[in-house]
Amino acid sequence: MGIRDIEVFRAVMTAGSTSKAAGLLEISQPAVSQAIRRLETMAGFKLFERVRSRLVPTQEAIALMRDVDRYFLGFEVIEHRIRSLRSYGLGRLAIASLPALGTGFLPRVIAAFDAAAREVQISLQVMSSREVHEKVSAGQVDFGLMSDEMSMAGLEHSAFVRMPGVAVMSARHPFAARPSIKATELVDTPFIALNPEDSTRLRLETQLTALGITLKPLIETPYSHTVCELALAGVGIGIAHPIVALDFVERGLVVKPIDIEAVFTGVLVFRPGTPLAENARQFLRQMRMQLGLDQKALDKALTASTTAEQDVSVVTRPHRKAAPRSNAASKQG
Repeated sequence: MGIRDIEVFRAVMTAGSTSKAAGLLEISQPAVSQAIRRLETMAGFKLFERVRSRLVPTQEAIALMRDVDRYFLGFEVIEHRIRSLRSYGLGRLAIASLPALGTGFLPRVIAAFDAAAREVQISLQVMSSREVHEKVSAGQVDFGLMSDEMSMAGLEHSAFVRMPGVAVMSARHPFAARPSIKATELVDTPFIALNPEDSTRLRLETQLTALGITLKPLIETPYSHTVCELALAGVGIGIAHPIVALDFVERGLVVKPIDIEAVFTGVLVFRPGTPLAENARQFLRQMRMQLGLDQKALDKALTASTTAEQDVSVVTRPHRKAAPRSNAASKQG
């Protein structure tokens, strides 16, 4: 059985007759008939019934066609890609990322990158750090973003982001009016924690243990996004990735600095020995630019939160004469 015979069979099934199939393939009608006979001989059953000079597919032919279509679909995708590259110079960029940076941060990068103007098709896959490692190792993506909670063995890697976590809560939370949150206070309020195996939680608990504090979370969850959603819903207070928390500020989430270091990391990983395409290098530059912008926006949100608390404290203490200066400081902030 040859690929050409399968192609002829598909053409007959699609066109409905040997003459039309011959026209599609630009071969003679006898050549089509010979290919069908060879395929039937190899298969050991009939593919078509000859009814009044017409070919009627058998049930076996219909069943075979399903698999043939799936087989040729891959070729059609390749042909489409070749035509696109020849006609438009369209490039492709594939990225795998952990959720903390893949659901808010990277979409902002993609918007600023302007893939349409650059004629670059982007594949963004959001998954666990373990899956990112697998994708990069297999060469299925140009690069990945993962946390440092698992080994980087077998990959080239470099630090991309290292930022302290922020305390997150709803505006109704009793701590929302404070300029910052003390770690010792986390045991006195419903706490939303990342999963026990999370590297940031492990670092946090190591420091809390040194202070004689044991976390007793009300809820555990693997993602900072879920921590922020729960906090915004008024379930409790949590410590979240600052880039993730930034996505929730406009929805009313209150973010506060915390007096203990709960570091979140993001590591760029690459397949060894595989040079980056120019599109990937340009995208990485855009990522670093966006990280700087996000850092400024986060600093502004934290400053605004602290300043608002100062204004509240002044209003609730009218006997103090510092009110005018506090208001001025608020405007300057």
